Amino acid sequence: MAAHSEPIAPKKRLDSWKEIASFFGRDERTVKRWEKERGLPIYRVPGSARGGVFAYAEELTEWLEKRNSALEVVAGSQSNTDRPENPNTTVKPLNANAGDRPSLEESFTGPFLIQHSRLNAVRPLLWILPLFLLAASFFFWSFGHRETRFRNALAAPHVPSAEAQDLYLKGRYHFEKRTPEDLNKAVDFFTQAIVQDPAYPAPYVGLADSYNLLREYSAMPPQEAFPRARAAASKAVELDPTSAEAHNSLAFATYWGFFDAATADREFQRAIELDPALPRAHHWYATFLAEVRRFDESLREIERARQLDPSSTPILADKGFILAVAGKSEEARTLLTQLTESQPEFSHPHQYLAELVYFPEGNYAGYFQEKRIVARLRHDANAQKNIDAEEAGYNASGVQGLLEARLAIAENTFDHGSGSAFDVAEAHAALGQNDGALKYLNIAYQRHDLALTTLPLSKPFEPLHRNPEFRELVAKIGFPPID
Repeated sequence: MAAHSEPIAPKKRLDSWKEIASFFGRDERTVKRWEKERGLPIYRVPGSARGGVFAYAEELTEWLEKRNSALEVVAGSQSNTDRPENPNTTVKPLNANAGDRPSLEESFTGPFLIQHSRLNAVRPLLWILPLFLLAASFFFWSFGHRETRFRNALAAPHVPSAEAQDLYLKGRYHFEKRTPEDLNKAVDFFTQAIVQDPAYPAPYVGLADSYNLLREYSAMPPQEAFPRARAAASKAVELDPTSAEAHNSLAFATYWGFFDAATADREFQRAIELDPALPRAHHWYATFLAEVRRFDESLREIERARQLDPSSTPILADKGFILAVAGKSEEARTLLTQLTESQPEFSHPHQYLAELVYFPEGNYAGYFQEKRIVARLRHDANAQKNIDAEEAGYNASGVQGLLEARLAIAENTFDHGSGSAFDVAEAHAALGQNDGALKYLNIAYQRHDLALTTLPLSKPFEPLHRNPEFRELVAKIGFPPID
């Protein structure tokens, strides 16, 4: 479907214990116990009464796939109220579409249960049991990767304290809103959850995700945000190496914080391997692929993320970004404009429209308007002053005055210790001053300037793509060659 015709779908949300219980075909007592004992993803709006809950159907379906493990079926760990009438089947939601992936039980315990039922039918022939066990052992040995997954399914996960889990869910509630205030609230809740239960991996993932985004949605410097994000994500991987979300968060911090493209690529792929249905993994991998100019792969990944979570505004916004950098400007404009109208307080569509659509086409009035909105949404007073200076330069001397104002702003902030050498280099390049651009690019490299991750996509540097010094720098950073 073309980007301009995509609806911004509402979330599939269940707004009471009754609706959640109906989703599973169980009573309310059972699903409340599942939340307490098995981590059923239930949310409570902060400040509301204890009974005010909601959940998302997609997350409940994902929880089912993870919790319907071989241990529950073979060892009979379910209580009587949890057990399906047929003990050889898993619990499934009544009103959710079946996914393409088999559950862990279907993948591994199904063959065992079939053989087990046949064994019961010929119980007098119990002498064949050792042969059967030997054959089963050979089967799992032959499929080593399946054996690993089977053992992981049987391993008891860490059971967080109720207090830590409640704090974590509050953190995720605020994280998904993605405003500077909410991201900082999310950091507070995740930190409190870690204090309550230091062995609980999920809050470390949430903390990493929050820091990964705070440098985008607020004025937090990347030099502060990314080291914190990588430390938290690394701890989450240490606590739970099978967590797709932990590997995904680590990949994000590794690339955008330390521009290690090879390691990030590997971590993103590991996250998708562990959980192919995790929308955030496909989403962030798509933006990574776009920045290293693998546009066809990037568009496939962002479309997969959109299919998994069609109501996600950040996914739709980044689809607009990818369309723009891939040269599909009209599709990008239509989608991003739709988002600015439907989600006016979300900063990214405004930013992408300004930098990737309006500025390249010479719509400077639209550019200034959208950049002011971004500065307001991010509570960035310095950015507001800079836009005023750029507009004054444009009014005085046209595009040349705007570009000269950009250079003056970049040099001033750099000279005062708070600016980026990359920004100075980009401003020189936009004015055709290649010597100055290369000089400050090398300074940015020496200082490990985190803005270097945008180098492959930056249009002002395109005239330098064939320059030997530029190509040498691209190789030193670790990017593939830029054609």
